[in-house]
Amino acid sequence: MSPRPTFWLTRFLILRLLGAVYAIAFLAAINQVLPLIGSHGLLPADTFIHRISNSIGSTTGFLRLPSIFWFSHSDTTLLSAAWLGFLLSLLVTAGYANAIIMTTLWALYMSFVNIGQEWYGYGWEIQLLETGFLAIFLCPLLNIRPFPKQPPPTPIIVLFQWLICRIMLGAGLIKLRGDVVWRNATALYYHFETQPIPGPLSRWFHFLPHGILKGGVYFNWLAEGIAPFFAFGPRIARHIAGVIMILLQIVLILSGNLSFLNWLTIVPALACFDDGFWANILPKSLVQKATTAQSTAEPSRPMTVTAWVITAIIGLLSIQPILNMLSPEQIMNTSFDPLNLVNTYGAFGSVGKQRLNIVFEGTADSIPTDSAHWIEYDYKALPVALDKRPPQVAPYQPRLDWQMWFASMSTPDEYPWTLTLIKQLLHNDPGALSLFAGNPFPTKPPLYIRAILYRYSFARPGNPQHRWWNRTRLGAPWLPAMAADDPRLSPY
Repeated sequence: MSPRPTFWLTRFLILRLLGAVYAIAFLAAINQVLPLIGSHGLLPADTFIHRISNSIGSTTGFLRLPSIFWFSHSDTTLLSAAWLGFLLSLLVTAGYANAIIMTTLWALYMSFVNIGQEWYGYGWEIQLLETGFLAIFLCPLLNIRPFPKQPPPTPIIVLFQWLICRIMLGAGLIKLRGDVVWRNATALYYHFETQPIPGPLSRWFHFLPHGILKGGVYFNWLAEGIAPFFAFGPRIARHIAGVIMILLQIVLILSGNLSFLNWLTIVPALACFDDGFWANILPKSLVQKATTAQSTAEPSRPMTVTAWVITAIIGLLSIQPILNMLSPEQIMNTSFDPLNLVNTYGAFGSVGKQRLNIVFEGTADSIPTDSAHWIEYDYKALPVALDKRPPQVAPYQPRLDWQMWFASMSTPDEYPWTLTLIKQLLHNDPGALSLFAGNPFPTKPPLYIRAILYRYSFARPGNPQHRWWNRTRLGAPWLPAMAADDPRLSPY
């Protein structure tokens, strides 16, 4: 009879990687929270909270959207919370974690997600909260050592396996029910070019032979449609499933800039592996520390009881996500409880066949016609200049760039904060400008700003103009030229 698997090294790796993801998430908040939801942000938290309070009351609002920022949401409070989260994340990444630290990180990040509005409306935000909640119960209450005496509770490891199973199956089912390009295996003919933020290697992936791209879709089906069923299967099957699911995340990391989603998805996938697997890969010194901890382990009855209670709660809360996955009307990236404890996931249920980009342009000319001298505002990651290679920004997330990708497929009426953005750019507002790669009007703000909609496509490598992109302007401006005194900006 084979020995019962242990997960000391698995816990060590899960917490370290999760700490790094938290650190990146809080770093993005440090750099972007004020221009996005600060007192002078594009969607101020103060306005959002007051609107909810006036609608349903502050108590009900807090219960539906728990956040420490209901008590104070000044710019100082927002920044302080982001810095505290970042510093605690570094502590966890360095190897020091306990239930108190992990609870603090979870509560802080939930506070940002619940008042962050559309800037925090992505699937990986609630995925981080669910992952972070489970991680609380991997740790002792007080002991922060990398290898404490208390062993990792097996039920919590199984919950991580259940999490990666739901993440991958949700993504696979939404594709199966969604765009025909997934079912006929042509999705990757378009995905690398039209994804939200391409990376340095995206063009290389885009121009791979169609046979290889079709093979990539079949591998995606393997990773999202078959491997998840073996996440808590027999040991060898579980290891193979874990490798396949992690390999898919690595390919996605290399081929685009999907924020910290793929790194975060690797976290629960690590639960597919036990110490016997890691002992063949990790440094001997680290393996020895885990072995020593195991030989002197002191099981904690409170940790064990708590783990089983949490397992029961997660089991009950999983009913709705399971029903959602089985439903032909499946929705993705949705929470079914205020604390985001058990959610439903999915990504790229449909794949666009053309890439649309909105480019903001300013001019110092007094007559803002097409013949005026317009200067473009470069995004941090979205393409603007045709000869600029896409940068590598993930796992960091430039949130304005992401929202402008969505906005390009919609109308300005659905994104009214773009008028606030224009108004701020017309005054060279430092916060708004910090969301872009630079300020094309450093000495004096422009007289007019407009937004133009373009269709972008990858230029073939080796073209004589050394371009990375081709583009075509589409119709009238997405937003017409406006000056600082334009009455259309006054409500904002």
